[in-house]
Amino acid sequence: MSSLAGTRHQFLSSPLFGITLTVAAYTVALRLWHRSGRSALLTPVLVAIALVVAFLELSGVTYQDYLVGGSFLSFLLGPATVALAVPLHRASSSIRQLALPVLAGVACGCLAAMATGIVVVRALHGGLALEATIAPKSATTPIAIVLADSSGGIASLAAVLTVLTGVLGAVFGPMLLGLVGVSDPRLRGLALGVSSHGIGTSRAIQEGPVQGAFAALAMAMSGVLTALALPAVLRLLG
Repeated sequence: MSSLAGTRHQFLSSPLFGITLTVAAYTVALRLWHRSGRSALLTPVLVAIALVVAFLELSGVTYQDYLVGGSFLSFLLGPATVALAVPLHRASSSIRQLALPVLAGVACGCLAAMATGIVVVRALHGGLALEATIAPKSATTPIAIVLADSSGGIASLAAVLTVLTGVLGAVFGPMLLGLVGVSDPRLRGLALGVSSHGIGTSRAIQEGPVQGAFAALAMAMSGVLTALALPAVLRLLG
């Protein structure tokens, strides 16, 4: 029994555990998504998160043990983000033709995302720290963490809110766009990229290459514009 317990401890404390659990959960989630007819409610990222959390809770494994391997996958976010330059390059001619409208749309989307977050916090009588935490929620997670921390917010909570924003955008964004009659793939990509960063971009890529290209562009521009505009927005509103 002691050798079995020791083997279990070695496996849980090795990077292999977190990597295996994450890949297995995403594989199951991906199959469920395909079998459901690609239902938005079964978006693979959302289902995979739920499966990993459920496994950790039921097995009693700590998040710290999982993170030993999960951090290796987090490291791959950087190369994956850089790889989004491929669909951008393929749609470069369309993007150049729409440079000004794209810039204006992304700028409006960034300002709206920051302002609405702050307004909601104030309506619920939250404090200044919470305003600074929620304001960058639509930027990609690393940028949101740095911005929240430098603006007096709570970095760890900013990470959670940013991931939650991305998941909700990927799940409900396509449905909402369909309800309001937005069918142009370029507009759909821009909306998903601005509102729900990398997770929304992955959802846009699943819709098509044009959606993916414009979502990647919107995500990159949104991160830069949010970083530049957030201090001014916080001063203006508070």
